[in-house]
Order: sequence, then structure tokens, then C-alpha cells
Amino acid sequence: MNAANRSDFYTGLALAVSSTIFIGGSFILKKKGLLRLAKKGSTRAGQGGYAYLKEWLWWAGLISMGIGEIANFAAYAFAPATLVTPLGALSVLVSAVLSSYFLSERLNIHGKIGCLLCIFGSTVMVLHAPQEEEVASLTAMAEKLKDPGFIAFAVCIVVSSLALIFFVAPRYGQKNVLVYILICSVIGSLSVSCVKGLGIGIKELFAGTAVLKEPLFWALLVCLVICISIQISYLNKALDIFNTSLVTPIYYVFFTTSVMACSAILFKEWLQMSADGAAGTVSGFLTIIIGIFLLHAFKDINFSLDSLPLYLHHGPQDRTWNQPYIALPTDERTTMDESNLTKERNANSFFPESSDKRSNGTFNT
Repeated sequence: MNAANRSDFYTGLALAVSSTIFIGGSFILKKKGLLRLAKKGSTRAGQGGYAYLKEWLWWAGLISMGIGEIANFAAYAFAPATLVTPLGALSVLVSAVLSSYFLSERLNIHGKIGCLLCIFGSTVMVLHAPQEEEVASLTAMAEKLKDPGFIAFAVCIVVSSLALIFFVAPRYGQKNVLVYILICSVIGSLSVSCVKGLGIGIKELFAGTAVLKEPLFWALLVCLVICISIQISYLNKALDIFNTSLVTPIYYVFFTTSVMACSAILFKEWLQMSADGAAGTVSGFLTIIIGIFLLHAFKDINFSLDSLPLYLHHGPQDRTWNQPYIALPTDERTTMDESNLTKERNANSFFPESSDKRSNGTFNT
């Protein structure tokens, strides 16, 4: 990696990490604002109320999310999508840690282990991140898009998406969580490629190139808007029908896998990798998946190191040590409908994967 590529890599890495901090923190700010409104007796957002538009904390959260999404968008212009997209899981970690401090939401031992695994997996992926082929202009991007391999991939994505939307979703969408998530994920792989191309175009624009006269720039923009609209629509359907703890980790896995496959075909990111590098990248990704699973699957289980002696003494047959958390009457969290809050924050996220997500969307792209 030469000096210029190294500089771009670390710039993209810094932007990706900073975006997860802003996006993860935005959920806390917005939730604090909504909690304050609920405490005042205002009509909740889930019931059709718009009092949150007068709450400065909610606006601070929205601005924080906007900054995070802009940083995430810019990261794709400098670093490989195979690196930027999986790092979106860190926003889940940020949200989980901050909520335990600022919202008095307890993080059990499973959640803490999940956070550590997310950090470890992300570090491994950074150390073994693949190097993409140099794409410095929209002209070079156009040549990539004409590659027969990518054309075949894009056709398969479009055909499979149409089949899922018009034939599978009406029959099985409300019964099987994978249907809506598959639609979001495969369409999302194309949206990330559009973001990558637009990021390159914006870099050229700042360098003085007349990018706005290029048809490809506008084609990518239109394609991005269409893809994101479909993603948000079907992700919200999944969140409305199925448990968020189920949707979030599955969406992260399928979305990230689709993006990595698309990037490998379009930008040939894996050709220059050694076997050790490829194994490290895959291992890091799998570690993040396990961490996300632990964060979400066991978040309502009241288990800590202090309860371990009780478990060892009484055994798994005694369920008294494993009761879900019950909020006290004075706890302000009882005034909020958690499912409505989750739906709202995912609907407002640019890449809704991720959040309590990224999370999401944002599992952050």
C-alpha cells in the first residue's frame, strides 16, 4: 500500500468509526428527548404525536444522526466497502454502552461480552482489510460497472428482488422474517455501490472536475434513492411484524454479507489478499456477528457475575435467578413504548441496520 492509498485508508477508517459514535449517540439523545416529553404527558410519537419537534434533545439526536450518516457516506469514498459496512456494528455497541450510563438500562454479562466481541472482531477486520482496485474517477467506475461479472450479479439481484416483492412477500412476508430482510439486504448491496460511486464523484467535484455533467452521477443518485426507499419500506415492515431483537442481528448479517459479495465482484477487493488475510477478515466478521447476537438475544435476561454462584448452587431448574428486568413504577422507562421508539429511529436512519439497530440500518452502512 503506497502513501496515498494508506492515507485514504486511514481517512476512511476514521470517518467510519466516527460515524458509529455519532449514530450510536443519536439514539440516546432522541430517546432522552422522547422520555422527557412522555414524562410531561405529551402525546407520544407512536400514538401520532409530534411534540418531539419542540424538544431540543430530539433535534440534537437528529443532527447527530445526520452527521454520522454524512461521515459514513464519505467513508465509502476512501475505504473499501468490505471494511466500512461491517464497522457499522460499532454503533450498536456505542448505543448499548451509552444507554447503560444515561438511560439507566442495565447491560448484563452477555451484553458486555457481546460488546467486547464486537470490538475484537472490528479490530481483526481492520487489520486484515482487503485492498480494492484503484477507482479514482467516475470514468473508471463506469468501466467497473460494465464488467460482465457485475452485470450478471446486478441482474440476479434485480430479478430475485422482484420475485421476492411480487410473489414471495405477499404470501410469506408476515410469516417468515427472512423474506423482508432478504429484500432489504440484496437491494442494500446495490445502494452501497451507488454510494461508493457518488463518493468518488464528489471527490472529483471538489477537485474541479465537471462531474455534474456526467450522466452516470445522476444515474447513481436516482438508483440510490430508489434502493434506499425500498430498504426503508421493507425494513419497517419487518420491524412492525417481528421482534426487533430478531430483525436487527439477522439484517446485519445478510446486509453485510450482500455488500461484501457485491464489493468483491465490483471492486475485486479480494484478489490481492493472502489466505491469512481472507481468513482474518472472515473471522473478524463472524466474531462481530456473535457479538451482535449476544447483545440482542439475551438483553432481557437478568444474569450477571453476581448471580453466577446462585446458578451454580441451584442449577438451571431454579428460574428465580433468571427473571427479566422489571422497571420500578418510578422508572421513567415505563412511560415509553420501546417498540414504537425502535420503529421511529430505524425509519429516520439513512442505513437503518443498525441500531439497538445500525441498529439501524444503521446497521450503519
